[in-house]
Order: sequence, then C-alpha cells, then structure tokens
Amino acid sequence: MPEEIFPLVDETGNIIGQAPRSVCHDGSKLLHPVIHLHIFNSEGDLYLQKRSATKDVQPDKWDSSVAGHIDLDEMPELAACREAGEELGLSGIEPHFITKYIIETDRERELSYCFYAVYNGGFVLNRDELADGRFWKIEEIQSNLGKDVFTTNFELDFIKFLNKGLAGISSDI
Repeated sequence: MPEEIFPLVDETGNIIGQAPRSVCHDGSKLLHPVIHLHIFNSEGDLYLQKRSATKDVQPDKWDSSVAGHIDLDEMPELAACREAGEELGLSGIEPHFITKYIIETDRERELSYCFYAVYNGGFVLNRDELADGRFWKIEEIQSNLGKDVFTTNFELDFIKFLNKGLAGISSDI
C-alpha cells in the first residue's frame, strides 16, 4: 500500500505543498491539517477512543472521539464525517465547528480543525486503528489530565476550549 500524502498548509489553512506521512511525523514540523471531532451523548458525557498500540504517534493513549488527517483538497467538515465513518462506523452525524489552531509536539506540527457532535447510537470500532472506546464523565477527564492517560492533542483541545466551552456545547445536547 502506498504511503499517504498529506497536504502542507500555511497557518490560515491554504495548501502550499504536500509531503508523505512519514516526513510529516518525523520531527520535520511541516504544518499539515487534521480534524478532531468530539462526540457527546445527550447526558453531556464525552466519547474518547483509545489509540491502537501500533500507531506511530502516541500509541495506547486515550484521544479525541475521532481524529485524523485531512486529505488533499478535502474540506475539514467532510474529513470529520469520513473519519467518523472509518474509525467508529458512524454516518449521518452533523459536525459543528468549534475552532482551528496549531498544535505543536516534539514530533509534528498540525493545524487542527475542531468540531463537536451529539450522538446517542452505537459504535463499530475499527480495530486496526482503535483499541477501545467509551463515554467519559467530564469530571473523570478533568481528574486524569496530566497523568499520561490522554494524548497531548486531546489534552490541549480539552484545556483550550472543551473544558471552558462546555456550557455553549451543552445547549445542543
């Protein structure tokens, strides 16, 4: 299977080039776009996925409900829906845009488009990508921050806006 090619973007999201996945994840810090979709149930609990042990970045950590790379010439909203289907077997969800911002770790730099959705149905986990998944109470997430339980990206999302913006999101729940 050929290696994935990611779009490279400037800080506003305009495509300025492309590079293989391995180069984007090798410490080059080439800015590439991703989506994070945070799925809440009607009780306000947040679904998290546990990344597979075979992932090249942050294996075995709990992460955003859905997280993935945006393909060349793909709109972020469509990427969120596509990734929700690939990872959790979901269709017909309606992602609501929260924000976009740059996440930088020791290995990569991503322009993260963040969304949320409300969903109460079942999930079909893609076992090639995910080890587990479940709904978490917000208090349970808060008590596990900084304890190496979650991915860096999820903790940044949670601290930056999910924890602060839950009142606005909960009006949709």
